[in-house]
Amino acid sequence: MARRSTGRHRYTPYGGGDPLAPPVDLAEALDSIGEDVMAGYSPERAMREFLRRGGRDREGLDDLARRVAEKRRELLSQHNMDGTLQEIRELLDHAVMSERGQLARDVEMDDADRAFREMQLDNLPQSTAAAVSELSDYDWQSREAREDYERIKDLLGREMLDQRFAGMKQALENATDEDREAINEMLTDLNELLDKHGRGEDSQEDFDEFMAKHGDFFPENPQNVDELIDALAQRAAAAQRMLNSMSREQRQELMALSQQAFGSPALMEQLVQLDANLQALRPGEDWSGSERFDGEQGLGLGDGTGVLQDIADLDELADQLSQTYDGARMDDLDLDKLARQLGPEAAVDARTLQRLEQALRDSGYLKRSSDGQLKLSPKAMRQLGRALLRDVASRMSGRQGQRDLRQSGAAGERSGATRAWEFGDTEPWDVTRTVTNAVQRVVADGGDPRTGVRLHIDDVEVTETEARTQAAVALLVDTSFSMAMDGRWVPMKRTALALHTLIRSRFRGDDLQLITFGRYAQSMDIDQLTALDARWDKGTNLHHGLLLANRHFRKHPNAQPVLLIVTDGEPTSHLEPGGEVYFEYPPHPLTVAYAVRELDNAGRLGAQTTFFRLGDDPGLARFIDSMARRVDGRVVSPELDDLGAAVVGSYLGSRSPAGLSGYGHYGDWFGGRGFWVGS
Repeated sequence: MARRSTGRHRYTPYGGGDPLAPPVDLAEALDSIGEDVMAGYSPERAMREFLRRGGRDREGLDDLARRVAEKRRELLSQHNMDGTLQEIRELLDHAVMSERGQLARDVEMDDADRAFREMQLDNLPQSTAAAVSELSDYDWQSREAREDYERIKDLLGREMLDQRFAGMKQALENATDEDREAINEMLTDLNELLDKHGRGEDSQEDFDEFMAKHGDFFPENPQNVDELIDALAQRAAAAQRMLNSMSREQRQELMALSQQAFGSPALMEQLVQLDANLQALRPGEDWSGSERFDGEQGLGLGDGTGVLQDIADLDELADQLSQTYDGARMDDLDLDKLARQLGPEAAVDARTLQRLEQALRDSGYLKRSSDGQLKLSPKAMRQLGRALLRDVASRMSGRQGQRDLRQSGAAGERSGATRAWEFGDTEPWDVTRTVTNAVQRVVADGGDPRTGVRLHIDDVEVTETEARTQAAVALLVDTSFSMAMDGRWVPMKRTALALHTLIRSRFRGDDLQLITFGRYAQSMDIDQLTALDARWDKGTNLHHGLLLANRHFRKHPNAQPVLLIVTDGEPTSHLEPGGEVYFEYPPHPLTVAYAVRELDNAGRLGAQTTFFRLGDDPGLARFIDSMARRVDGRVVSPELDDLGAAVVGSYLGSRSPAGLSGYGHYGDWFGGRGFWVGS
């Protein structure tokens, strides 16, 4: 019976972003985060560091922060704060020059009147503001001079308004008396609205009525009074910071000149009241800051306020990009401001970083432990291990993609899984999957499988197999202080994770024990080892490590013991019969004897032993060689970059002949890489 619809749907609102944008590259991020975690970073810090560095094809937070800082320096170095004063001085000088020329040309003027006017012009104060004020009642004889003087008052008015309302300077050019009256009415209504809001007596209807009447003055299109106040307060605070950035003489000049704005002191009174209202309503804005401008390009009051707003935006972006405050998240980034200041490409990069952070948190690669800290999840460990295995395979093959570790154990039992056939495969075909693939291909191409199906090579799938031989593997890794001091800590962890991933994914019947040995030895899970911080205690307790390895071998009496030892130093500590740790350097003979005794025990258990010697210390080389000869083992001296390939190759070689399928001769492989292999 058909299910009856409940009337509900499964659609949800679109969450934003570019729906056609490619998915973020979590593999690259996880590789980088895993490397940093192995180096001792917490997963949270490792994720932050990746976001700072960015990926191969995108800028990171540090790149964006650098561009923000460069633009801020550029704004400060290009401009200075006296642009309006310079423009007024030029208009005043031109007006006085035009007036002098008119006085000289006017032959009909009374000589006494001419002399008096010339004396007025000659004795104008040096201060631009005082000169403009003194000429407010002057009867200009030159029409051109009168127009220049009127432009001074018009410019002052437009600049004063442009400080508070972006775009006013251009919008009010050649303004009429009606335009000025409309501005005065808007300012009066605005101050009344802000007064009511400050008393808590305003309503949305009051705001809607104000916007219906004066909305053309506010291109930001605020939706309520709080948005209106936010926009105005940010610009007013920037205007105040601009004044604070001027010299005392410049501020005095500007304040005196402001009384001449539009020839109406009432305008300045309204603006002063507006600033007071905004400062009371938004005291958290930066009203006291200042900047040092060192450039040659003069800024008008409106442009200067805009520059100060830009600088405030850049400072806010710098804080957001730093991600150093408590609770910082990539979602804090203001993408609109970033696009406005650095361009749309920067916003795209930031948006990608936001999606990447969210994807890392949502993908299951990072999880929170009981103490609230982020940890790499088992899923992340598997992904990271697979990436390390691919690197190991490429190093073993000498060519990326030439061979795949899944071929190991090809002569064993079927695992139940299948895969596409590849050149060189000897596994049996999975006939059912192969025929099914062929039928599906024919149908997809529009054919009729009832008329016959012809197999293509791409249809073939083979069964995966696992080796029959079970192994008990003990990987002993040196965690003494020299491993961290000489940069061997991360390669050691990468090696352990690669081997762990190989055994868990391809040799599930094998049992791997990870054992660290520094001043003392300890068995660890892979996630513990991956997150292990560098240890600076002195001591290389190979004796204790071999004790734990032999205990592991005895727990699996029917398995082939495989002993892999990674070290860069001779044993310098051992366990006393009472369990205490004894340390001495140079190595005490008893310490060496204890280590040799446990190695002999491993040999009697049938362990196939490989030593991986790191470093070129001759004493270590002699000691490792003699130890390997006692148990018919081998010695490998790999470079750090090849340590993982060396350990994995040794495991495959000592495990079973089938394990070497596809890799060539083990000794040849090491010899081809310049390693010395002995027994």
